[in-house]
Amino acid sequence: MSKLDKRRSTPVSRILIYVLLSIVSLFSLFPFYWMFVMATSPSSAYNSIPPTVTPGKLLVENFHKVLDKIDFFQSMWNSFVVCSIVTIVVLFISSLAGFAFAKFKFKGKNILFMAILLTMIIPPQLGLIPQYFLISKAGLLDTLPGVMILFFLNPLGIFLMRQYISESVPDELIEAAKLDGCSNFKIYRSIVLPIILPAFATLGIIVFSAAWGEFLWQFTVLRDPEQYTIQVALAQLSNTQNVDFGMILSGVFWATVPLLIIFLLFNRLFISSITEGSVK
Repeated sequence: MSKLDKRRSTPVSRILIYVLLSIVSLFSLFPFYWMFVMATSPSSAYNSIPPTVTPGKLLVENFHKVLDKIDFFQSMWNSFVVCSIVTIVVLFISSLAGFAFAKFKFKGKNILFMAILLTMIIPPQLGLIPQYFLISKAGLLDTLPGVMILFFLNPLGIFLMRQYISESVPDELIEAAKLDGCSNFKIYRSIVLPIILPAFATLGIIVFSAAWGEFLWQFTVLRDPEQYTIQVALAQLSNTQNVDFGMILSGVFWATVPLLIIFLLFNRLFISSITEGSVK
């Protein structure tokens, strides 16, 4: 009887789980949907009572206002270049450092690793002024390289890669490759990289999203409108005298679309990384 009861309860429990997940998903997607509604509505709909929950007819008109105010597509391209280069460099440096911390023994390894992790607790605002002077002395003010360079070293990325490589890459495989005469970099390229691709996707999405949404440093460094990233350009849309919420949220909506595309392209590897980690 107990087995029969379990069989009968299994479909019910699955249905409850699916219903709960569907409700949570709807709550998670609602802010994005509401942003789309505001992007298609006049500015007056922002403070309307009851709130507007159905899309309007001003999607194209509001976006035209954005194009009149800022060079939207140039700013999007600048952000894409910055985020892509930062992501590629962070993945390369983090995976190399993670490989070294996970599989090699050297003096001061634990102290150095802890020092890297401790930098995560320092608020970025504290380093804003000295970093600005360093970038100024290097002649990188008002340039995209000046925006990128501070984000190449990512403590979180090094930590995640170290943990993933420690659990996913067997020591026996590394030793066998060394016996075959492989150099450390060849082991990294031929053995480690194929194994950690799911972790690459996870870290890549995190880094790309963080770089895309970063504002303070970009706003501090960039002054030339031709060099603006999308976050800095969108800040130019607000006017204290006359705030057009429809126009602003139209720009924000279209600036969010690339993040959704990136996630959809790499979601399989992202889910694979999470699933593999949970199984281990």
